[in-house]
Order: sequence, then structure tokens, then C-alpha cells
Amino acid sequence: MREGAILKSTQTRARGPLAFALGLALLAPGLAMAQDAGTLTAEDRARMQLLLQELSALKQSYAQEVRRLRELDMQIQALQARVGGVAPAGLAQAPAVSPSSPAAPTPAPAPVAAPAPPRTEEGYAGTAEDAQRAQDAESRSVADVKQQNTALFNRRLTLENGISYNRYDRKQVTLNGFLALDAIFLGNIAIENVESDTLNYNLAARWGLSPRLSLNLDVPYIARKTVYQKGGAGGAAAAIAQEETDGAGLGDISASANWKLFGERGPWPETVLNVGVTAPTGREPYGIPWRVLERDEDEFIRFAVPEEQPTGNGVWQATVGLSAVKTTDPAILFGNIGYVRSFARDFDDLDNNPLTVNPGRVALGDAFYFGAGVAFAFNERTSLSISFSDRLNARARTRYEGGDWIKLIGSDANAATLSLGVTHAMTPSATFVGVLGIGLTPDAPDFNLTVKVPYAL
Repeated sequence: MREGAILKSTQTRARGPLAFALGLALLAPGLAMAQDAGTLTAEDRARMQLLLQELSALKQSYAQEVRRLRELDMQIQALQARVGGVAPAGLAQAPAVSPSSPAAPTPAPAPVAAPAPPRTEEGYAGTAEDAQRAQDAESRSVADVKQQNTALFNRRLTLENGISYNRYDRKQVTLNGFLALDAIFLGNIAIENVESDTLNYNLAARWGLSPRLSLNLDVPYIARKTVYQKGGAGGAAAAIAQEETDGAGLGDISASANWKLFGERGPWPETVLNVGVTAPTGREPYGIPWRVLERDEDEFIRFAVPEEQPTGNGVWQATVGLSAVKTTDPAILFGNIGYVRSFARDFDDLDNNPLTVNPGRVALGDAFYFGAGVAFAFNERTSLSISFSDRLNARARTRYEGGDWIKLIGSDANAATLSLGVTHAMTPSATFVGVLGIGLTPDAPDFNLTVKVPYAL
């Protein structure tokens, strides 16, 4: 069986260029006759149309044979790997001598210089090696996009190191007074400004357990610095008070699984089901001591800041979503949609007043997210992408011990981001991924910059 496959591969390798040359030979006489006559008769046109149809059929047959040759070559390499063969990949081994064959060895033929591979038009590969290289380029580009948007199931283990930087700046003007004569404001004008810088290092591991199932683990480490500015300090509109706090530590660890529902077939994209859970391993924002910087005459807190910054949400969360990828040469389309459920949790103190302790229960609002984008592969190593994503968060609720649930005004959010990304295959195992995100709504970061390097083991 192996000898037949090798022989058929050799015959196929020779048949493709011969069929293409035959088509050109059939077309050449008709064109020469037409040039000699100066004009084309109806019979010449009919013959030319027939020859063009034959040439198109030969091209299609040649392309199919090249694909078949590539499949046979891959099968031979797989068999060689299984039996522990020592022949180089892509080279056919000499056929084994059967017991009935003569004992004398057959002399090897003299080496003959191989002709240069023919160059073809309309995007057809000149040789099987060209077709294989084109297929490898397409597979690597698609794999890089899938790795970032759905999952890769054909890699046993992938380790990913990523660093992201987020910049957030939000200003708010508050008025405390009244309007006199419908034109003059009497009171205190305060300007509140919050500037936050967050650096997130994420170590991720991806396991491809089967052609349809993969597992993921993300362990983040977060460092945050926030600057609080408040105008109207001491009752003077021109006075500005400023305080800076920071915090660093382990973030919320996430574990997830990807299950391939459908493979890419015809007009339908590859569809993957994503389920995951996030554990509150980071420093929750509740119970952090607050530092009071200013009080009014009635001991009302006018300006207070937390002594340290949190690194997590403080509650358990579950995620379910769908991701899809569709290849349409030369573009790769991708999209996702999902839902995040947050579970209520009790805390020892919900109040930011350092003089009081008010235990209670917090229920963060559920979130709904979606996104879509397109990637273009420029060559076998580099591709660019553009995408849009949005996350809608419902209002959070709190309940002090013995009280009723209260919705927190302003806790809902709509964070939309436009992202520009680039992927570059540095080595057969490592890929560089860079993404620049631009916030489109006030709830989204002003911008974020992410750099990741997945490494397949």
C-alpha cells in the first residue's frame, strides 16, 4: 500500500505540469493561425472557446492533483513518524525487497538534473512545494487569529505571557449652592478628577485535551495607582486638594473551558462554546480603610480616599459565551457574545467611614458583552486586525445587615472599545501579539495597550 501511494504521488507530480503544458500547446496553434489570417473566423472563435474550456478543465484537474499529492505526502510523513522511520520528511523511501525478488541489487540510475518548476498564472501553485507553503501560511494565520478569539484544539500545551496597561481619566463638576436671579450661581463649585493607571501581568496556560475540548487558566498580577483631585478644598473654589494611593497583588484567577460545537463548513463558521468561572482571589474593594482629608462644620466627609487600591471584584463570577471564526480569503472574520453572572457575597464592612463598621451583602450587576472584527493576513507570518467590543453592566446592589436592598446609582456602565491588533510569528512556536484599544465611552479606559507572547510547547 505504501509503495502504491508513493508511486501515485510520483505520477501525480509529473502529470500536473504535463497537463498544463498540453493545454498551452493546444491553444498555441489556434492563436498562431488567427494572427496569420489577420482576422478570426467563426470557426476559429469556436475552436478557441473549446481550447479555453479544455485549458480551464486541465487547470482545475491540476489543482486537485496538487492537493491530493499534499495529502499523500502528509500521510506518508505521519506513517514514518509512527513506525519510527529515518527517511527525511517529504522524500519517498526505496521500496522494500519482497522475498520473491532476486538477491542481486538493482543498479541505481544516474542522477538527472531536475527541471525548473513551471510558473503558472491565476494564483495556481507551480509545484507541490509551493502549494504546501501556501497552505502552511494560511494555517498559521488562521491559527493565530483563533488563538486570540476562540481556542486552538490541536496544541497540547501553550503558555502565554501578557502585559497590559490601562489609562483612565474622568473629570466631574459638582455644584453645591443655588441659582440667584436665574443667572448668578451662589455656592461652591467643585471639580473632581480621578486618574488611574493599571499595569496587569497575566500568565495563562492552555491545554488542548482533544480535537474538541481545551482548558484555560489565567493568573493575573495587578499593580494600580490612582490620583484623586478635588476642587473647592476648604470652601474655596480655586483651592484643589490632591491625594495619591496605590496597590499591587494577585488578581482574580479565572478557569475556563472551550468546546467546539461546529467546525467551519461551507458558509458556516467554526463555533466554540466558552464557559468559565472567576474566583475572588484578589483584594476586594470592601473593607479597605479610608483616609479622611476634609470634613465640613457638621463633620460630614467632604474628601476621603482609600488607603490602598483593590486588585479584584470580591465576588464569584460565572461566564458563558459563544465565539465564531470564519475564513474568507484573504480575510478572517471573528465575533463573540456572552453573559457574566455575579453572585452576591457578604462582607464585614461596606462603609467608607473609618469611624463606623457596617457589615452587609453586595450583589454586583450582571454583564452582557459582544464584539466582532476582521483580520487580514499579509504574509505567512504577519496579520493585522480591527475589532469592536462592548460590555454592558447592570447596577450593583447593597444591603446592610437588617436592611433592604439598595441600588447604587451610577454603578451601571457601558464600556465600548475599538481595538487595533497585530500578530507576528517570531518562531514556529512563539507568536507576538500587540493590541491597542481606544475607549469610545466614558466608562471605558481612555486607552489600553496589550502585549502577549503565546508559546506552544
